Amino acid sequence: MSIKLKALDQQVIVITGASSGIGLCTAESAAKRGAKVVLSARSENTLNDVVTRINSVGGEAIAIAADVADRKQIEAVADAAISRFGRIDTWVNNAGVAIYGRLDEVSEQDSRRLFDTNFWGVVNGSLVALPYLKQNGGALINVGSEVSDAVAPLLGMYSASKHAVKGFTDALRVESEHVDKAPISITLIQPTAVNTPFDQHGRNYMDREPDLPTPMIDPQKVADAILSAAENPTRDVKVGMMSKVNTFAAKNMPSIADRMTAKQVKNLQRDEPAHDREGTLYIPGEGGHIHGNHPSA
Repeated sequence: MSIKLKALDQQVIVITGASSGIGLCTAESAAKRGAKVVLSARSENTLNDVVTRINSVGGEAIAIAADVADRKQIEAVADAAISRFGRIDTWVNNAGVAIYGRLDEVSEQDSRRLFDTNFWGVVNGSLVALPYLKQNGGALINVGSEVSDAVAPLLGMYSASKHAVKGFTDALRVESEHVDKAPISITLIQPTAVNTPFDQHGRNYMDREPDLPTPMIDPQKVADAILSAAENPTRDVKVGMMSKVNTFAAKNMPSIADRMTAKQVKNLQRDEPAHDREGTLYIPGEGGHIHGNHPSA
């Protein structure tokens, strides 16, 4: 069936992980283009500041602090959106955390916490949003990564979680769009490395400060891809040339891709001692920054 999505200035959009990076950039961009925005993250103070900023210039936004790992908290986000705006047109599952460390060094507890956020957070958001999106049609947009297909050393569990996000999203698309013929567009966004505080927020097992490989793309490019998918039914989109290159190599030249990927170890570490090893795996970060501290980006 043909799926029709509303223009952005007629939409109510829910965004998780909206207090920094891609999520914050997407929320601010959506508000500027006239969408009513529901921002969610664990960082309550930052969310309130962002909402105040959006509303002060004529936008419409509300903030609901929630941990995506808890289904009941995500149900409360949906309830708040319906209570305030009456509907949900697009739901963006963006919240995510990283762990920098070799797979044989990372604790099971930390790995499970990462999956609770990166994978189960997407599952919770998707399944909570689905009934609302089915009512009037809409878009479900899940933020994966180029490592939904490829992998990155020292980010092994993160890579595994993004593979899981892709598998879940693809299966849900088949069930919803093709089996049920529901009026829902389900999109997987796969960015390459993005200039956000991703690495500064990561749990760090290394003795050096984590980094992201260059070239990094600007978060606005990812936000634009998300908002385009909110208006135009899209199966998946790879954002950034290196996402296309790395995905192609992983699928078509896996042995060569393995050797190329191994060389990224140096690019994922800065030449300086580790600072904050805990990151935001268990506690919210209240930085409220879209861009990361990357002089070379």
